[in-house]
Amino acid sequence: MATTDPFDGDHFHEECGVFGVYGHPDAAALTALGLHALQHRGQEATGIVSYDGEQFSAHRGMGQVSDNFSSKDVIGRLRGTAAIGHVRYATTGEVALRNVQPLFADFEFGGLAICHNGNLTNSYQVRRQLVRRGSLFQSTSDTEVIVHLIATSLKETVVDRLIDALRQVQGGSALARRDHRGARSTRRTAAGSRPSRRRLDPRV
Repeated sequence: MATTDPFDGDHFHEECGVFGVYGHPDAAALTALGLHALQHRGQEATGIVSYDGEQFSAHRGMGQVSDNFSSKDVIGRLRGTAAIGHVRYATTGEVALRNVQPLFADFEFGGLAICHNGNLTNSYQVRRQLVRRGSLFQSTSDTEVIVHLIATSLKETVVDRLIDALRQVQGGSALARRDHRGARSTRRTAAGSRPSRRRLDPRV
């Protein structure tokens, strides 16, 4: 007779991790420490994007946090009081540098860096629709779907564009974004989107 071990599923199911810091002169260094604490969530690649009030700086690489952010020179180039970071465990898209997050894009309203963990269950369908409308994708990560949805949204503000984008994707995820106003994160579940930490915009 077949038996089922009640502890078969009693282990971690970790898929990517996001971390952000806002309002601290060592934002990138603290983000690297945060990603190190989240290393168990992804070992394939990692990245950090920072903002100093005028420009964004980024470093992304394959491997673990210690492989990429142990150098003072690397951290020194990530200037600013705000930063977001990501450790990757691939659930969608190939294991390649072009899929390492955070992703960055220049929009009409300015620059925006974004990273997320989780699965967008309708990303393939949404991606096909966006490609048919002329979107040019630079990666195979489902995170880039959110970037293009923000870009094509007809809403006026950054927040409204992000809300519009998240309403078009399905699945559970945690998302961190960095624009000219600060680092913020959102947690999305089947029931909708809600803030997941402090320093967040309550509308997202």
